[in-house]
Amino acid sequence: MAESSELQAHARLAPELSYADEVLALVPARSQSKGIPDKNIADFCGRPLLAYAVEQAKACPLVGRVIVSTDSERYAEIARGFGAETPFLRPAEISRDDSTDLECFQHALAWLARHEGRLPVLIVHLRPTHPNRTPEQIARAITLLREHPEWDSVRSVAPAPASPFKMWFPRPDGTMEPAVTGPLNDAHSLPRQTLPPAYLSNGSIDVIRSRTIREQGSMAGERVGAFLMTDLHDIDTPAQLAQAIVAFRLGERFPAGRTFCFDIDGVMATIVPDNDYAKARPLRERIALINRLHDHGNRIILLTGRGSSTGRDWRDTTHRQLAAWGVRYHELRFGKPAADFYVDDKMLSLTQLDALHDFES
Repeated sequence: MAESSELQAHARLAPELSYADEVLALVPARSQSKGIPDKNIADFCGRPLLAYAVEQAKACPLVGRVIVSTDSERYAEIARGFGAETPFLRPAEISRDDSTDLECFQHALAWLARHEGRLPVLIVHLRPTHPNRTPEQIARAITLLREHPEWDSVRSVAPAPASPFKMWFPRPDGTMEPAVTGPLNDAHSLPRQTLPPAYLSNGSIDVIRSRTIREQGSMAGERVGAFLMTDLHDIDTPAQLAQAIVAFRLGERFPAGRTFCFDIDGVMATIVPDNDYAKARPLRERIALINRLHDHGNRIILLTGRGSSTGRDWRDTTHRQLAAWGVRYHELRFGKPAADFYVDDKMLSLTQLDALHDFES
């Protein structure tokens, strides 16, 4: 909190503090963690977790410098080994379980203001606990904020697994109140398909203007742009670590340039009774794996037999669902085209797909 006050003092004493036209990537990596001991340097496919955030930032051409904020000299040494700067150690009082991102970033800005006399225009927040991002995604998020000077920040989000309109807060007397209220009357009782889409911060990439942190005392500000992603691979438990490793290895094992053909129902969406496909729900983890293949440079073709038995045209419904679920693909066909691999509920499963490796082209 002392550093927070110090930054506020800089705002008062140096209102014209200059801003360098550069982008700083800040990787917070405190040494205390409960779910996974030493989580930020835990082994992830042969390297410490924080190495991925550092290397992704350094590989992004729009990032000018990379700083790791840590309270541990051991962590700092590891970070320097992968090319990051560690010009300071974060004080213990803002490195606790209940410490906030804002305290970490205010401390970094106060140090830069005091020792360098200027601040970067933009700061990219890259948590070590989301290694399944790419330098290209970082660049797109930075570009998005640059294209919208009226925004205070950009935050990466993924489709929420459940609608907040269906959620409730408990009251002390045992009754409940809706978590979300608004123009929709009795929204909690409306069909899920009629509710507006909701997104959840996925902790992957946040881009913030230094002025937002310095002048508003906020990590988001009042005008927050959405950088849409699909996966929720933030790591806080051993199970989440295992899931993130599966997604990462899937992207590594398959070289770019392959064609993958995926069925929709039973692969990326639930099977529904009576072929009423409007009721299908997304299978988020599977969609994330498919999107990773897409981002790795492979061609994704989706196929479906929707309508073959009902005689109904499901094209508009299917396009809307794929857009709402965040599925990235190149082509949608109602039939089976030629492909290197077929993935559906009756042939090669996603589990089997992940198990494949070292195949010849």
